[in-house]
Amino acid sequence: MSNATPQGQGTQNGRHPTGPRCAAIVGPYLSGKTTLMESLLLATGAIQRRGTAKDGSTVGDASPESRARKMSVQVTPASTTYLGESWTFLDCPGSIEFGQETMNALMVADAAIVVVEPVVDRAMTVAPLLHFLDAHSIPHLIFVNKMDTTDVRARDVMEALQSISERPLVLRQVPIRKGQVIDGYVDVVSERAYRYKPGQASDLIPLPADMQPREKEVRQGLLEKLADYDDKLLEQLLEDVVPPKEEIYRQLAADLAHDLIVPVFLGAAERDHGVRRLLKALRHEVPEIAETNARLGVRPGDGPMLRVFKTLHQPHAGKLSFARVLRGKVKDNATLGADRIGGIYRMLGETQTKLPEAAAGEVVALGRMEHARTGRALTPDGDAGEAGGKFAPVLTPVYSLAITAEKRADEVKLSGSLAKLVEEDPSLHVEMQPDTHEHLLMGQGDIHLQVAVERLKSKYNLPVATARPQVPYKETIKSGIKQHTRYKRQTGGHGQFADIHVEIKPQPRGGGFAFTESIVGGSVPRNFIPSVEIGVADYLKRGPLGFPVVDVTVDLQDGQYHDVDSSDMAFRTCAGMAMREAMPKCNPVLLEPVFHVEIVVPNAHTARVQRLITGRRGQVLGFDAKEGWSGWDVVAALMPQAELHDLIVELRSLTLGVGTFTCRFDHLQELTGRLADQVVQARNAVAAAQ
Repeated sequence: MSNATPQGQGTQNGRHPTGPRCAAIVGPYLSGKTTLMESLLLATGAIQRRGTAKDGSTVGDASPESRARKMSVQVTPASTTYLGESWTFLDCPGSIEFGQETMNALMVADAAIVVVEPVVDRAMTVAPLLHFLDAHSIPHLIFVNKMDTTDVRARDVMEALQSISERPLVLRQVPIRKGQVIDGYVDVVSERAYRYKPGQASDLIPLPADMQPREKEVRQGLLEKLADYDDKLLEQLLEDVVPPKEEIYRQLAADLAHDLIVPVFLGAAERDHGVRRLLKALRHEVPEIAETNARLGVRPGDGPMLRVFKTLHQPHAGKLSFARVLRGKVKDNATLGADRIGGIYRMLGETQTKLPEAAAGEVVALGRMEHARTGRALTPDGDAGEAGGKFAPVLTPVYSLAITAEKRADEVKLSGSLAKLVEEDPSLHVEMQPDTHEHLLMGQGDIHLQVAVERLKSKYNLPVATARPQVPYKETIKSGIKQHTRYKRQTGGHGQFADIHVEIKPQPRGGGFAFTESIVGGSVPRNFIPSVEIGVADYLKRGPLGFPVVDVTVDLQDGQYHDVDSSDMAFRTCAGMAMREAMPKCNPVLLEPVFHVEIVVPNAHTARVQRLITGRRGQVLGFDAKEGWSGWDVVAALMPQAELHDLIVELRSLTLGVGTFTCRFDHLQELTGRLADQVVQARNAVAAAQ
């Protein structure tokens, strides 16, 4: 039984869409996304010369951080027109460390162009991206780039990609080889052959005789996959009736719009191969904003609504909010929530063109929207909330650095600048660690945080120092003791006097700190007992090993006082003295935090990950298939926090960059031996230097 697609859906009732549309260009690092956007902009006339990453002249990758690394670190919008229709391409980062930018852009796009290299062994690198697209039903097609530099067969590339795609792939072209060089293609729907002409439209040529069997094979496979979603087409195939080309194109558009199939195109963006064919497919098959809104769950309404997908703070020009108009029309100087729009701009990389208004489907930058935040759906009444539909989740941090301003005078400025960075990139997090009193900058990896630090210096003139975060070790005791301490001091006037008997005992792990008293006969007046508790608590902030003390109970059992010389301060001081004298005798032991970790990897790497865990003093708890992810495992483990700092770096190195993890605090456990001695020595060295 086929899963028929409703007639006309995805094709605007038989015609191709014509409203402003948006396509996100995504794919793994170094697949050639920015080069493809340059070729698309050149083909549409938006630019007159293709830029290159090597000389830093591309429309995308325009930020200093991108140019320095020759890689995308933030989404770049570029608007153009093609055959009278408005298009915006969003050049997205390929590095997984900047995945939040990519996810946010995808959630406002009508479709995604997934750029991949024809390298069979690296097909797995695109798996997380394809899963995200399918999880959110985002229409997407694949552009296999750099086909001019490979002798890998298209069928082998298709097989590798199909193994990691939940949706069936539909090959739209068969490459024509001249020796070892691909110099053209056959379009399997129109059954026409073309020869590439760099910088120009391809030449129509006769279909080579030796290509006909392969073309027929690929075309039949395409029709069979389409027939799974169309009863009429299925009947035609069963009756050996050749379906009209118009019907095939209509079904391709309908199935793409519903994320039922993934069309695959071939080319070489650097030489303009296949770029115009890709543009034609986008023009005829990518849905409009109305269908995108229906997919996202955007509620219909009369007034304008815009979704902010990127925030950018510019040193001199102020704040820009990149947004897509989901419905209605928005005019310059109009009010959205608490802000009046201070300019509407069409973007071509960093080039701005001022507009009087923007209609549904357009991607624009809004000026001076101080209260707008990335992810918000803006209306005249304010944030639309759930009425604005779904948006990308915020990624959980996997790497952190302790950060301090190089100049003490900049410490206040640091908080405000970090807040702006987080506003630009929600996958950055800032947190004050309560035990170590460190400012932590957290994100998706080492390069991610390096870029953030560079932006602090270049955009806000705020140089900072970074360091590996301290582990919030604790300490406790393994045995108890009874302690008698007297504090007596004469100063010429009123003296200081306090005398206490306390019993210190260990508590079960997780028991915390408890203070009790069993005073009989008023040997310590009631009004002084809280001071004893305060003195004990003050000491426990730093025990004999140099760390906060946990899981102890202190019982005040007896004492003496003086009518004149006893005071709150005397008893508080006496309590601290008693703890300093007693605690080193209670067999203090270091405690390290242990986290429950879940590592997600392709199952081909599961054994390596288990060795990685044990090599970092971890305990493997088991592994299981990841729900909804074919060929992926979740490995559960307990690992000391001290081993988690650069775990993501080694994990990505082992798994072609696709492995990741989540973690949560589980418990404290004793740390003894050489490692414990090293931790205590390092702590004492820090204390001596203060």
